[in-house]
Amino acid sequence: MDAIQVDGLTKEFDTVTAVDDLSFTVEQGEIFGLLGPNGAGKSTLINMLVTLLGPSEGAARVNGHDITKERGDVRDSLGIVFQEPAIDEELTGTENLAFHGRMYGKRTAEREERIPEVLELVDLADVADNKVASYSGGMQRRLEIGRGLMHEPEVLFLDEPTTGLDARTRRDTWEYIQRLNEESGVTIIITTHYMDEADFLCERVAIMDQGDIVAIDSPEGLKDSLGGDVVTLGLNGPANEFVDRLGDRPWVRERDRTDEGIAITLEHGTTRIVDLVRLADETEATISSVDLEKPSLENVFLALTGSTLTEREADEPSTESESREESSQAARASR
Repeated sequence: MDAIQVDGLTKEFDTVTAVDDLSFTVEQGEIFGLLGPNGAGKSTLINMLVTLLGPSEGAARVNGHDITKERGDVRDSLGIVFQEPAIDEELTGTENLAFHGRMYGKRTAEREERIPEVLELVDLADVADNKVASYSGGMQRRLEIGRGLMHEPEVLFLDEPTTGLDARTRRDTWEYIQRLNEESGVTIIITTHYMDEADFLCERVAIMDQGDIVAIDSPEGLKDSLGGDVVTLGLNGPANEFVDRLGDRPWVRERDRTDEGIAITLEHGTTRIVDLVRLADETEATISSVDLEKPSLENVFLALTGSTLTEREADEPSTESESREESSQAARASR
């Protein structure tokens, strides 16, 4: 059984369609990413899956439970870490987890057994009795994740899990999330607008733009869809024979003349540079410069939407802001 099944899910706000007829599945145990700019519909989609918003049309199931007909069962089977902090800095790590355990109806004996397990899992056992105000940003984020795991959910939603963290702490958090998935087997859904985060963490990524999923695949599959690496060669002197003979090479997918030379799209660019140099020698072309560019998810987003992610974020629809505000309110209410 898939952890999540989405079928034609749609959410409309007045005259704006924030999520438009989405259908996809998430496998059990998978780290699945929703990648896109602010305003793409990520938060609205997540809020429907965790039952904070009702869909306008369509259906979805989380752990086999219908998000409209079995809301209580859906909530019991999932954990969520909101972008908005939802922990009390005046309490200790242990006290925060105990409070959350009580909210989910765990008895005292169950809490006393589960809390040390969670603190060990999120590498906070040594500071369990310290006030959260003394924790670093990364430690607080790990406690947030531990809080979402207190009731042993089958699916964990992480909404922009590393926003506001410095580069080193972000990297540490990625490695922690990856290890958590491997050790616990929990299915993890991540929303992010960081391309490198999706590339590092996710087994599959759904690229969202303007309420739609424009592509869904592994990060490598998405990048491969662009045709391969691009090697740009600066050429001096006659190079027509060199350019013509490139077309005979099965590993060359495209070749385009530039003002300085030629841009070549090919498979495994790093290993093919020596072949290009050898061909240049054979045809008496002179290479003056070599530049290798590997495709990124940013390139994929640009190819699919015609804009960069930053350009998309410059004009954020108000509906997505409202949806994130609802998430923030829910996070504050859960304290």
